[in-house]
Amino acid sequence: MSLSVPQNGRGDNEPVIELFVKAGSDGESIGNCPFSQRLFMILWLKGVVFNVTTVDLKRKPADLQNLAPGTPPPFITFNGEVKTDVNKIEEFLEDVLSPPKYAKLSARHPESTTAGMDIFAKFSAYIKNSKPDANEALERGLLKTLQKLDEYLCSPLPDEIDHNSMDDIKVSRRKFLDGDNMTLADCNLLPKLHIVKVVTKKYRGFEIPKDMSGIWKYLSEAYTRDEFTNTCPSEKEIEIAYADVAKRLVK
Repeated sequence: MSLSVPQNGRGDNEPVIELFVKAGSDGESIGNCPFSQRLFMILWLKGVVFNVTTVDLKRKPADLQNLAPGTPPPFITFNGEVKTDVNKIEEFLEDVLSPPKYAKLSARHPESTTAGMDIFAKFSAYIKNSKPDANEALERGLLKTLQKLDEYLCSPLPDEIDHNSMDDIKVSRRKFLDGDNMTLADCNLLPKLHIVKVVTKKYRGFEIPKDMSGIWKYLSEAYTRDEFTNTCPSEKEIEIAYADVAKRLVK
């Protein structure tokens, strides 16, 4: 599948960008890959025109093998130059697609960049475990990292606090990690957090506790944004991707 985002075409002096992402089980739709979605979100939020091509890993076309030999998606071509490292691509896009023409996406607060950074590792250990006697401890480990993220999302950022006001803001009103706008930090965390939510419910019957209001508000805000929902694989695709990864608890 190939599509152009936005749909209104490329203007003068616009860079020619193509994003290659993992295809889903049908070989065409968007597949489960938080790194693919991360770059997809960044380009969308930048407001640049770009093409997206889904790559079927089972039948990778010869021209793509020649373009990036041995490299699975995601990767991009920028004015014909191939770039393959996700972290370096993020840095490159933030540098070359800069204000005033394009949005600046780096977080203002360093803590926003590291918030929730260990959740995916704890989730992976939890979902890949097949030993019932280890399940409880691994679940507690995941819950602890989720709680830490929830506390960050609920805590007001420095710029939300007015030291000249008598009103003491105890709970943050912001929509995302670093404020009311999505940043690179959200592009990194949200795809992973959504996978955690979908997969743990499907294969462990685990749900993020309802009292973690910061996380639920954060996800709810993301689900209202085209930049997230239109770059996200279907829940079915996520479940399919983890069908062989999620281990059954066997005594």
